[in-house]
Amino acid sequence: MKITKLLLVTAMSMSVVIAPATAQSPDGPEASACRSTGLVALQERSKDVTDLVLDADTLAISAADTKVGDVPVRTVILGDAYIARNGNTTTPDRFVCLLGEKGKVLLTFFTAK
Repeated sequence: MKITKLLLVTAMSMSVVIAPATAQSPDGPEASACRSTGLVALQERSKDVTDLVLDADTLAISAADTKVGDVPVRTVILGDAYIARNGNTTTPDRFVCLLGEKGKVLLTFFTAK
């Protein structure tokens, strides 16, 4: 519960300083880094996770110039993600990814809608 509140407060405070980034795309390196890092994190928690598909139609990729604590956040990605378990997907989960300096993934977070 505390993590959810922290993410909500962080997202709300970042919304003031986030600007759309038209040069970034769902197929770009930022989304790819979030997808691969998210997949590894999900597989560490559950061995039946076989794939992670980010829904390009729902992704919002935004440049950011903010910090969480002392850590700079440079890109925020929000959208829907389909988590495949044993090769099957069901309904999409909400996906949040924060990237810092040099495209380093700081956080991947999934929640059911």
